[in-house]
Amino acid sequence: MKNYSIYLFDFDYTLADSSQGIVKCYTHVLHQNGFMNVEPYAIKRTIGKTLEDSFEELTGIHDETTIQEMKKAYVKYADQVMNQNTFLFPEVKNVLATLHKRGAKVGIVSTKYRYRILSFLEAEDCMQYIDLIVGGEDVTAHKPSPEGVEKAIKILSDAIGTPISKQTCLYLGDSVIDAQTAQAAEVPFCGVLHGTTTQEELTIYPHAHIVLSLTELL
Repeated sequence: MKNYSIYLFDFDYTLADSSQGIVKCYTHVLHQNGFMNVEPYAIKRTIGKTLEDSFEELTGIHDETTIQEMKKAYVKYADQVMNQNTFLFPEVKNVLATLHKRGAKVGIVSTKYRYRILSFLEAEDCMQYIDLIVGGEDVTAHKPSPEGVEKAIKILSDAIGTPISKQTCLYLGDSVIDAQTAQAAEVPFCGVLHGTTTQEELTIYPHAHIVLSLTELL
């Protein structure tokens, strides 16, 4: 696999398995609102989408006020339980350390809140390998909008002191939304088969690589 100047990672199901925490949080809020029979797999299939879109998909509710109340309840509960129910994939720390040592810029672009990613990676002693995090609170349009990826590339290009060609940037993610984001941003995409999205679903979209493990980056 070729080397890139910038590696931008999605977070959930790309760097870390947060599915246990996510299922726990959605189930908590859904039960509070009378939705007792939503299967964990259905919840996992929404990972990567915004909380609003996920709650609409899982409940069929489209009332904005109700959805925002569910979102607030989710965030409040996630502050208590998410990080202790989130786990780095085994190869991640070594991959991040190696990319950093090579001189590549490494960032994260996720719909997850930046503060939550930051606190988790600090606890895992990984932040010394990360140059920036663009979280859900840092953009006005969420993935598959290219805003987050383009913002990250600009910040990292400014840090390097020279414009970086998009073709030397790689965006890595596990979901169709991630593939669509890379396509919209016009950057090479690497699909990561850590989650529930299949290789067949990802290969529909333009991609430079599809990997079973991030170790293949090395």
